[in-house]
Order: sequence, then C-alpha cells, then structure tokens
Amino acid sequence: MSETPARLSTPPEGYGDWLTDLKGRIHGAQQRATLAVNRELVLLYWQIGHDILTRQSQQGWGTKVIERLAQDLRAAFPSMRGFSPRNLKYMRAFAEAWPDTAIVQQAVAQLPWGHNLVLLDKLPGPETRRWYAAKAIEHNWSRSVLALQIKGRLLERSGKAVSNFESFLPKPQSDLARESLKDPYRFDFLGLSADAHEREIERALVKHVTEFLLELGAGFAFVGKQVLLNVGGDEFFIDLLFYHLKLRCYVVVELKGGKFKPEHLGQLGFYLAAVDGQVKHPQDSPTIGLLLCTSKNKVVAEYALRDNTRPIGVAEYQLVESLPEELQTSLPSIEQIERELAGEEVSAQDDLLEGAADAS
Repeated sequence: MSETPARLSTPPEGYGDWLTDLKGRIHGAQQRATLAVNRELVLLYWQIGHDILTRQSQQGWGTKVIERLAQDLRAAFPSMRGFSPRNLKYMRAFAEAWPDTAIVQQAVAQLPWGHNLVLLDKLPGPETRRWYAAKAIEHNWSRSVLALQIKGRLLERSGKAVSNFESFLPKPQSDLARESLKDPYRFDFLGLSADAHEREIERALVKHVTEFLLELGAGFAFVGKQVLLNVGGDEFFIDLLFYHLKLRCYVVVELKGGKFKPEHLGQLGFYLAAVDGQVKHPQDSPTIGLLLCTSKNKVVAEYALRDNTRPIGVAEYQLVESLPEELQTSLPSIEQIERELAGEEVSAQDDLLEGAADAS
C-alpha cells in the first residue's frame, strides 16, 4: 500500500519572492553554461579544421586523410556525431574562412555551429560574413532568420533609403535612423501581384505583421493602421504607425502605389507635425516619416527632401521577388547536410558537458 505524500505546509513570508529569484539565477546559469559549451565546441571545430588545413598545405596530405580521420574519430568517440567527413570538410573551410583566431574567439564563437555553416554556405567573403555574424549576435537571430536575411540581401539594402536625417536629426540618432531604413523593401511574402492597390497592400501588411516587422528590422513595434488624427475638427488617417524602441520615436509609414512625387512629402510632413503635437511624449525624439513607393527618381527625391524641415526617408518596395539568388560557394548546401548534422551540436555539447562534469 503506497503512502500518501505529506501535505506541504504554508511557505514562510518572502518564500515566493526568493523562489522566483532563485529560478532566475538557475536559468541564467543554464544559459551561461550553454553559451560556454557552444563557444568551446566552435573553437574545437576551428582547431580541428586549422590542423587539417595546415597539414594538407605544409605536409602535402591528400584529401583522403579526412575520410580516415572521420573513421578514427568516430571510433574513438562513438557517441559524438560531429565527426562525419562532410562536417570535417566544413571545419577545414571554417578555419580557412576565419584565419584570425581573435575574430573567431570574439565573434563567430558566440554563434552556434549551424549559424556558422549558413555563413560559410551562403556568403562569399569575410567582410559580409562578419557583418551578418554581428547582426545575428546583436538581434539573436535563429538560423532560419539568418538565412532569410542573407537571401533578402539585407546588407546591400540597409541604410540605402534617400533621407534628410543628417540635416534634421542630431547625431548619433541620425546615423541610427539612416541605418534603420532600407531600400528597397521586399514584400514578396504578401503574395500580391505588382499591380496591387495601396489599401490592398496595407491590409496584407497588417495581416502578415510578423513578417512585416521582420522586414522593417529590429526595433520597430506596430502601433496601428489608419490611425485617426483630429486636427481642428478635420479627420485624417495615417496609413501605418510604428514606434521605434531604439530611436525612441514614432515612425509614420505612408504607402504610395506609384512613382514618387515631391507633393507626397507635404502630406507626410503634415502627419509628422500632427503626431508630434498630439501623440508624441515630451521625452520622445522627433517623429520620423517613411514614404514607400513602387519607384523613385533618386535625384528628384533628394531635391524634394533638401528643404523639407521634417525627418523623412523615401524608399521603394517590391511586391514580387526581383533580386538575384544569393551567391553560392562550392561547399554543399545547408539543406543537403541538414539530416546528417541533425543533433550533432546537441550530442557534441552533451559530451563536452559530461567531460567538464567528470573533470570537476
């Protein structure tokens, strides 16, 4: 006959707060342990790749040595799945792509191995890899989001909108505002044809607001669509209103279904003045405007913005994908090795954790 568990007595005063604090500390320790293990794993893979690279280049070892090494390492560490020939080739490519150990330790070792494979597989050079690695760390991108941002050519589009931020915003806010805007914006996730109307696009953007926020970039928070402004008894409606958490300001987004025209800035400037006067908190920075159109003459946009006294950016948007596919390296794609590498990080990290526990 099983015994009935003893009923716990009422906890003492302050126990709940202490338990909450204790849980937070435990979660924090778990996260730090995971990050430390990941760092050791990535550095281990770099060292193995560096050794392979050095022996092949200096001692003339052939490519077949990788097959033998994979067989011997898997025999020595049967529970670890990270020593397949294909992953060893990635380790070699990883060391070749990042010859500077300082960069490996300071930057890419903060990313999981799967993220580093995406950087190797999808990008051609160290500068672009370093830029995307920094963004992935800064914004805590998942591997799929990192791949999506690379496919969408985020680097080439960031900070490319025509704006007058340098003239009407103080530094460093003007620099951050400029880098926060892109050109063009890609709305191909909406599934709309190129001749879609403004209201149709607006409704679709709100319906797919998660993808829209991802395309806008980090820091944007959605406030509302067709936001009512009552100015002197007359009603006006803002297409889309956002708040930027880093810039600490409202962002008014206006959609235009055709080519940019200078008169568009008058309406948008009026909306910015109204938001500054009725919505903006005294501690908020000046409201920023973003005018999105299907096409623009850059020179016309620059001239139109020159004497405009409100901070505004002008950029194009695309409803269908028109950018070329991302550059590919000679390495196998992530998709080709996804099954083979599934669980390798977890298995390798578990082994490193067990080894650390045995040594302690």
